Amino acid sequence: MSELVVRTAGESHGPAIVALVEGFPAGVAVDVARIDEDLARRQGGYGRSERQKIEKDRVEILAGVRQGRTLGSPVVLVIRNRDARLEDAPALSRPRPGHADLAGALKYLEPDMRNILERASARETAGRVAAGALAKGLLAEFGIEVLAYVVRIGPAAAKVPDRLDECRKCRDKSNLYSPDPKADARMKAAIDEARAAGDTLGGIIECVATGLVPGLGSHVQWTRKLDGRLARAVMSIQAIKGVEIGLGFAAGERPGSQVHDPIAFDASQRDGPGLGFVRPTNRAGGLEGGMTTGQPLVLRAAMKPIATLKTPLASVNLKTKAPEPAAYERSDVCAVPAASVIVEAVVATELAAALVEKFGGDTLREMKASCEAWRRAAQEL
Repeated sequence: MSELVVRTAGESHGPAIVALVEGFPAGVAVDVARIDEDLARRQGGYGRSERQKIEKDRVEILAGVRQGRTLGSPVVLVIRNRDARLEDAPALSRPRPGHADLAGALKYLEPDMRNILERASARETAGRVAAGALAKGLLAEFGIEVLAYVVRIGPAAAKVPDRLDECRKCRDKSNLYSPDPKADARMKAAIDEARAAGDTLGGIIECVATGLVPGLGSHVQWTRKLDGRLARAVMSIQAIKGVEIGLGFAAGERPGSQVHDPIAFDASQRDGPGLGFVRPTNRAGGLEGGMTTGQPLVLRAAMKPIATLKTPLASVNLKTKAPEPAAYERSDVCAVPAASVIVEAVVATELAAALVEKFGGDTLREMKASCEAWRRAAQEL
């Protein structure tokens, strides 16, 4: 079984963030401008900190690509840090509630929590966004599109258009990355209010993937179930505290007749993603039994408010054990828009990995041939 794996390295104020992508098939076109576009979107969004004016993220490809196409060897993506002051950064002795500071200090027996926060920082996700943009290039070859957007910031909620193209159009015009222009003013007002109070805000992100064929993922082993893998990928993003697919938690409030999706067959849609099998609803969010159904994948993630507050919470000095306010590091008031870019990236990466597993091969040509052979066989059922 072929396996696509992404690993990252680097510290928030180190020389660079690095992503290593292994198992990526040969022959996929790499659009550096599109990777840089996603990196820029990750740095944007209303409510970000001053650091985003310092860093101007651009990807460097150090390995795995020649003449604009992947080679099949490991791909190395590098994003340089302009604010590379790791060696001179001050020590941190007052842990910040909600961060990895204290747990990491106790784990590594490290009194200077600078050594923890530098890797725990969400700056690490620049590597995952670059890898996700690479993955989206592979997905596009199979007609798969992934789109994430903000549906709530604090008390302000957005209404999502029915059409995905309209959703993308609105999101791309919004500095809240919201699909609802009418919600933007309410979201900005909520962020401004939190900023004035020295507080922070979280929110909800929705991600939709279309063009998925049935059967990506697997039911045969719990570690291969695609819903579990997607939940893990999204939950691993800094500050994400909840993930739901389809109805999610609402499924626990309804009877089965209002949760499951009836199945029908429409021969006119035999060449579509679902191979002619259609459903009037998509309460399952495009996943059943750990596998895609051919319907759109719908996933939502809840992001907690940023844990670094200008009006700090109570903490203790790790050296003296005396009560002191938590330390303050330059931070965002709200990073939900930026987090939506990261959600989109990790979902794309996990779907690309599932695609590689299903259709295998060392090259894009082999994967496409395998996919087409599978489609013909499936249509004969």
